[in-house]
Amino acid sequence: MGDLLEKIKQEFQEIYPDSSTPRVFFAPGRVNLIGEHTDYTGGFVMPMALDLGITMLATPRDDGVYHLKSTNFENSVEFSNSYLLGNEVSLDKKDPWGNYPKGIVLELSKLGLELKGADILYSSNLPTGAGLSSSAAIGMVTAYGLSKLGDLQITNEELAFLCQRMENDFIGVKSGIMDQFAVGLSKKDHAIFLDCNSMEWEYVPLNLEGHKVVITNTGKKRGLNESRYNERRHESEEALQKLSELKPQIKSYRDLTLADLSLINTLMYPYKERARHIVTENHRVLEAKKALESGSLTQFGQLMLASHRSLSVDYEVTGRELDSLFQSQLEAGCFKTRMTGAGFGGCTVSLVIENKVEYFIETVRANYKARTGLDSEFYLAKSSGGVREIREGL
Repeated sequence: MGDLLEKIKQEFQEIYPDSSTPRVFFAPGRVNLIGEHTDYTGGFVMPMALDLGITMLATPRDDGVYHLKSTNFENSVEFSNSYLLGNEVSLDKKDPWGNYPKGIVLELSKLGLELKGADILYSSNLPTGAGLSSSAAIGMVTAYGLSKLGDLQITNEELAFLCQRMENDFIGVKSGIMDQFAVGLSKKDHAIFLDCNSMEWEYVPLNLEGHKVVITNTGKKRGLNESRYNERRHESEEALQKLSELKPQIKSYRDLTLADLSLINTLMYPYKERARHIVTENHRVLEAKKALESGSLTQFGQLMLASHRSLSVDYEVTGRELDSLFQSQLEAGCFKTRMTGAGFGGCTVSLVIENKVEYFIETVRANYKARTGLDSEFYLAKSSGGVREIREGL
């Protein structure tokens, strides 16, 4: 990674020859081990940060102008403080990645950040649109980096909520807090167990017992704000409203347990399916936490399988590609696997026995290709800490 960082630094100097030596910041992607489509309903989630992510090199300017470039995209983005503070900023479809930094600068300005522009270069080794939170990573690395450049005193937890507001209000994706929280506060060799209702959280040790974390990309790209993500969120809210009409003491999904499944099953489609997934998934996360704490990866794997099936049947966010990939992984002998992220394409996360990784990749690649005609991509990932400044290499 040191050689890669030196290459990015050299590219920065070529793009911005008049800039001073940049400061370097890194935000990881994240993979959610279990607890999908529960964060925005105040449920439980258990993500971990990855050693894959987005590196940002930045130096401050004094003319109020922000120059943005990425090694992953051809286009550059430029805007000014006056442009943002005049409330003229709007999403520009020509700047899909550049909209996130613009929204972050707008949010930071509301907190009194007085940074007068910056030269910025991003470089990512996260697959875009694969469900590994590249959007949360670019938001968090920008927020963290600019707050450091501008000496703004703000915690990583506060930055996570700031980035969520940006995605909700500026980008238009009604995301929960999980992605930004995982990117901001993760710890190496641990998952985060997060209660998205109370915002209480704790680290859960990851003892993978000779297993490797393998992330498999379906090869189907998706744009989260163009997907059915917001539709599912609306349906889950409607389902809760229907349940509260039947039982007024129900104020949130946290008031529901497995004992309420009979009540849920009285609802009409699609309400009961959406509610059933959320309630059972919350239960699975609690059981998964116990399984990791007791060292039972077998039990953890069974919960992963059940999670995927619920996301496929009840929440209907998998689709042909993710279900085909899931089936191919079962046929390869992996029974610790599930879709991860919002769905509608994207990735699976699998715990694969170390000496079976090569066989797993070869078998899944062939079977998935035969089913879908698509080429899958595989990433061996390790856990990582959260967003941070890099001083002596990654």
